[in-house]
Amino acid sequence: MVWNAFSRDLMAELERLQQDFGHPLEQSASIRGGGRSRFPALNVGGTPESVEIYAFAPGLDPSSIELSLDRGVLSLSGERASDLPAEDARTAVHIGERFAGRFRRVVNLPDDADPDSVSATYRDGVLHIRVTRRAASQPRRINVQ
Repeated sequence: MVWNAFSRDLMAELERLQQDFGHPLEQSASIRGGGRSRFPALNVGGTPESVEIYAFAPGLDPSSIELSLDRGVLSLSGERASDLPAEDARTAVHIGERFAGRFRRVVNLPDDADPDSVSATYRDGVLHIRVTRRAASQPRRINVQ
């Protein structure tokens, strides 16, 4: 049996610090996504026909989400209100792990992404953005005669 001389709160804080400092190079914005601990969390992938982006943003009003595409850069921004009571002399927040406030995420799209063919849907807290690739860049079979 191993005896732990540190409190659980201290160990949890050390683990959080290790996660924060353990990924310093993941902060670049690219098609591979950004670093950890950013809101909303992103999954970015692709098929031969499209680039698929999933933003995990529960509790947002879809009309408050701002999407823009400019010169191959997709920007996703908005604001999430806090669910916690406002702090004053009579209230206290003991744990506040859910992100609240303004956010902005940026994804650089590949050169073959078609800026005129973008769709976005929001369902069950997940924003799905689909950017179709240009037809000229999609694989095709050529028949030999």
